[in-house]
Amino acid sequence: MSLLEDTLDIIRVKPNKKFRLKDHDSAWAGDPKIPKKERKALAEKILSEDVTALAKAQDLLFASDSYAILLVFQAMDAAGKDSTIKHVMSGVNPQGCQVFSFKHPSAGELAHDFLWRTTRDLPERGRIGIFNRSYYEEVLIVKVHPEILANQHIPGAAAKKDIWQARYDDINNFERHLTQNGTVILKFFLNISKEEQRKRFLERLDDPTKHWKFSDSDLAERGFWDDYMRAYENCLSATSTEWAPWHVIPADYKWVTRALVATIVTTTIQGLDLEYPEVTPQKHQLIADAKKKLEAEN
Repeated sequence: MSLLEDTLDIIRVKPNKKFRLKDHDSAWAGDPKIPKKERKALAEKILSEDVTALAKAQDLLFASDSYAILLVFQAMDAAGKDSTIKHVMSGVNPQGCQVFSFKHPSAGELAHDFLWRTTRDLPERGRIGIFNRSYYEEVLIVKVHPEILANQHIPGAAAKKDIWQARYDDINNFERHLTQNGTVILKFFLNISKEEQRKRFLERLDDPTKHWKFSDSDLAERGFWDDYMRAYENCLSATSTEWAPWHVIPADYKWVTRALVATIVTTTIQGLDLEYPEVTPQKHQLIADAKKKLEAEN
């Protein structure tokens, strides 16, 4: 197994096994025998190469019109979801990629089942869809703040002791349905440490150009850190499957995060063995005729 394959195996959450955050280093930055400066340069080189390769893979994905790709990003605040999406997808044709960010559900969204609002935004065949937060909020923030459940007006929900397992099952079945119909699902948990989050919050407060990013709710949710970590452990254990695996991406160093996500997305699409549509003999003749006409104009 190569170093890359070994790394990807480590960060992929194994199905049907208990997931423990303590087994995953948020500050992982590659081989410690290589100086950090060199490791960062290598990661940035990998990112650059993969961004170029991803642009080509996305073009082939669009042309083949067979698979859709769904990327799901979940993380604590300041883990770098926005910047990771921005850097990894920087070379992709905007026409073939859509990003959706899911905040607090509206009254209209609460009137439907918890999968409804994200289902509306699933990618079409040939496209890459990105969920910045997703239906997983329903087993994360709602689990940490069970009072939110009361606003969803689900008959008897508050009394159901197994409601979280039921939601895990619904998600697994939903993702199984998607994959059986041609949607490839890649899920990324950006694993940031509490200390690194503190540093990034302070950077936002010290930089006037980043003040717009800060909300008083950021600090409020930070107070529930341990509850969120337990919720993530339970969620990733229950919903990392063979058909829709979770990847725990070290997020304390953004250059590590971006390189790993880019590599996983690019190699996954390349592994689909996509081909450009076959050109029929009739179309070959039309192409030849069109070329002759255009050349004759000179």
